[in-house]
Amino acid sequence: MDTPTRSAGDSDVRGAASAVPVGFRGTGSTALAWRLARAIGLGTPGRAREAVWGYIFAVPWLIGLVVFVVGPIAASMVVSLTKYDVISQPEFIGLTNYVTAFTGDDLFWGSLQRTFEYAVVVVPVGLSGSLLLAIVLNQKIVGTSIFRTLYFLPSLTPVVAAGILWQWLFDPQVGPINFLIASLGLPKPGWLASPAWALPAVILISLWGVWGGNNMIIFLAGLQGVPAELHDAAAVDGAGRWSQFIHVTLPMISPTIFFNLVLGIIGALKVFALAYVATQGGPAYATWFFALHIYRSAFGYFQMGYACALAWIFACILLVFTLVQVRLANRWVYYAGGQK
Repeated sequence: MDTPTRSAGDSDVRGAASAVPVGFRGTGSTALAWRLARAIGLGTPGRAREAVWGYIFAVPWLIGLVVFVVGPIAASMVVSLTKYDVISQPEFIGLTNYVTAFTGDDLFWGSLQRTFEYAVVVVPVGLSGSLLLAIVLNQKIVGTSIFRTLYFLPSLTPVVAAGILWQWLFDPQVGPINFLIASLGLPKPGWLASPAWALPAVILISLWGVWGGNNMIIFLAGLQGVPAELHDAAAVDGAGRWSQFIHVTLPMISPTIFFNLVLGIIGALKVFALAYVATQGGPAYATWFFALHIYRSAFGYFQMGYACALAWIFACILLVFTLVQVRLANRWVYYAGGQK
């Protein structure tokens, strides 16, 4: 009686089948889940089950990511190539919106310039003030916790409420700030009602919320992470407080500075809510920032295609600034592991 022979292919199939645990064998979704788990490096049934349930629980978030983030981003790219006013059907016009932004929009370059002027002042002054407050609050003095809370409170104030509050404080006629200035015999500025003073006023309001906010807390955490032994060693070598700050503290908190710098530039360039509430972009376009220009183009004039093009230009600007910062960070950011 002839003995049936086994081919190499049959051995491969049997080997693949035996590689699947008994509880996962079959042709159903369970066996498929096991093979997918093996493909991503999960070699045990327990880990495979955990991975499958992890993906199941992640599905709602993934759906939300696609529907509310990735989908709108992709749609905005498509819409930026069209002429679309919400009411009529989109009309494909290619790169016309981008060309119009650079060559045919009288407010494009002005809004971009005002945004950079705002960021050039707010970012360095804001970071410096936050670092100074963090250094003061890092000292062992009585009532430190109370002062930390008081300095952090302005950042908790909603932007709309802060804008309305400062509108009253900066009122040229009945505002308490101008009342105090007049009592000193000085001329009263127009503040938010003056084209010359509106941008400085918005900058002051922003600094009021930035100095004691999240930047201060992050700097405080970074300062508390500096080993005291380094300061002791520097003091033994004859270094004073200023020398210790420059040569010990700053290098050790340089990753914290870099983190706050990146987020600070992005946040400053995105300024919108404060100007929208306090000045509506005026007077005479003095606080017409780029983000406000995007908003007005979309929801004021219903030029959705053009607004999407502006948004993509703005996104590219933010991306370029971030990449430049990351590239230059290798020259000045010090990490405890010794690598830059």
